[in-house]
Amino acid sequence: MVHDSPDNPDDRARKAPPAASDTPPEPLAGPDVDPAAAGGDDEDDALLPDILEESGAVGEGPLATGHEAIERAVRLAPTSPGVYRMLNANADVLYVGKAKNVKKRLSSYARQSAPLPARILRMIAATVTVEIVSTTTETEALLLEANLIKQLRPRFNVQLRDDKSFPYILITGDHWAPQILKHRGAQTRPGRYFGPFASAGAVNRTITALQRAFLIRSCTDSFFESRTRPCLLHQIRRCAGPCTREIDFGGYSTLVREASDFLSGKSHAVKQELAGEMEKASNELEFERAALYRDRLAALSAIQSQQGINPRTVEEADVFAIHQEGGFSCVEVFFFRTGQNWGNRAYFPRAEKSFTPEEVLGSFLAQFYDDKPPPRNILLSHDIEESELLANALSIKAGHKVEVTAPKRGEKKELVTHALTNAREALGRKLADTATQSRLLEAMAATLSLPHVPKRIEVYDNSHIQGTNAVGAMIVAGPDGFVKNQYRKFNIKSEGITPGDDFAMMREVLERRFKRLINPPEDAAKEGNKAKDDDFPQWPDLVIIDGGRGQLNAVREIFANLGLTQVSLMSVAKGPDRDAGRETLFMPEREAIKLEPRDPVLYFIQRLRDEAHRFVIGSHRKLRKKDIREAGLQEIPGIGPSRKRALLHHFGTLKEIERASIADLGKVPGVSAESARRIFEYFHPQPG
Repeated sequence: MVHDSPDNPDDRARKAPPAASDTPPEPLAGPDVDPAAAGGDDEDDALLPDILEESGAVGEGPLATGHEAIERAVRLAPTSPGVYRMLNANADVLYVGKAKNVKKRLSSYARQSAPLPARILRMIAATVTVEIVSTTTETEALLLEANLIKQLRPRFNVQLRDDKSFPYILITGDHWAPQILKHRGAQTRPGRYFGPFASAGAVNRTITALQRAFLIRSCTDSFFESRTRPCLLHQIRRCAGPCTREIDFGGYSTLVREASDFLSGKSHAVKQELAGEMEKASNELEFERAALYRDRLAALSAIQSQQGINPRTVEEADVFAIHQEGGFSCVEVFFFRTGQNWGNRAYFPRAEKSFTPEEVLGSFLAQFYDDKPPPRNILLSHDIEESELLANALSIKAGHKVEVTAPKRGEKKELVTHALTNAREALGRKLADTATQSRLLEAMAATLSLPHVPKRIEVYDNSHIQGTNAVGAMIVAGPDGFVKNQYRKFNIKSEGITPGDDFAMMREVLERRFKRLINPPEDAAKEGNKAKDDDFPQWPDLVIIDGGRGQLNAVREIFANLGLTQVSLMSVAKGPDRDAGRETLFMPEREAIKLEPRDPVLYFIQRLRDEAHRFVIGSHRKLRKKDIREAGLQEIPGIGPSRKRALLHHFGTLKEIERASIADLGKVPGVSAESARRIFEYFHPQPG
């Protein structure tokens, strides 16, 4: 779908949910995360939820109490459309539902003789009060229900775990030489937006290929304005060089138009035009120009080959297919825009085993489009009961007609079948990964003699350079691997800490972390309830720190002062010469533990330790870069105002100076080899 901004006020007002991170292809594997956020720019972070087991018979007493509460609500309920919420004795929302006639719907729950599923009977038994919100239409009730389910996460509803926005490609419209870049969030910057893409990786690959095909710049405006000579991207033929007028305004505008046409679905026309130019250049014996057009055509073909299946008759659609196995559900979503496949993503909604595929898919769709623009066609693997109502609601939301169908034949059916195959395979992989992770946790509990299999493991580390820019970090792992939305970083704030005092830094981090758990503020208490709904504990079962017996004893003292006795503790000391595979494990009141180098538990612990180290180093570097940019180059010994001006004149920006090699720095007039080394080491320190 293409968006022009800021012409559309709805696009400007749209808020995207926070990003999150990838589910690893193997236990606890995954790419880097932005240390400033919990998740980062990862792609498939859906955790496989716990199965909500159905209990047996419901006691007559609680069930009678629930029926009585619902009967009271029926007497006051309207006969118009609306949304109702069932609450338990703690005022927690158990279920959110909508109805065309609220009174009639609640009456169906109040009839004690009616045969109802065990899930509904348990819900009724726990209900003590019912809250009702009237709406003008049933469509309005559907949209409100989806919003409330995502916000409140009721126990008995299907829950979509989706905290990531979708990335777009933006060709800017506020500069004479438009820039191409990846964009997330509100679409407020003038330009044309192409998307959504299923993943940041798909966007990055497409942008790289588009640069090769259309030579559009990707640099920032400030970098563009400071250039006095073409950059490396121009030399490797990925930019036309408008910054130094290597191409005139008319020629660059043509490149931008061709790129926009290609992303808008006119790929065939663009390729024909380039093929014609290539043939013309060849006939005129201008073989270098012909080779340039040849390379651009190859780049366009690479984009379409990476996109895999591209439909012939479907211009704009989202395809949803659901597969259920072992009590779990997987919904695979494919995005097709301008006749091109822009990627797919797997979701694992939380639902009880008693929900049918149609029920899960229907509830999933309403929540999915709560904060996303719907396309003109939505293709489903199963017929859902309220497809017409959902289509009307999404049409009103989008401002154009939206069709919701389950195709039975033709190319649309082929797309759904392809998505269904991917859903089946994705759920199979997730189940296998979860089983492997569970075996590792069980083996870890047995090897370390833990009281029970840990559901939440927290690993702590800190980083600094001679005490400056000190930062601590916590990473979290559980039965589904790394839980990146639970990662936290701690900027060391205590002024009395001696620079380089790792014990004092760790004390501050742990006290800030566990004091918040022991005496949670109001907002943290809400977060705790939210985590409880997701069946992921806030309290760790095992805390791991980097270090030896000394670090372990220091942390034991911290835990004793805080009164923590229910948390197991372990430290991991590096082997001789920091040799991986020869680590020593220390636990309170036990002899040191040495595992065999090929022991899976040792490998698992190494992965936990290395992930904590990676995350804290990333946090430290980001903090240090911020300080460097704020302080400027004068902080480097021997670099005064004159050399600073020479460096900025040569490279354009501080970021380019940071990227430069020692050899490149030495080419700047007035910068000696020793000064170049100092500058390089300042930007690329070795953390300690």
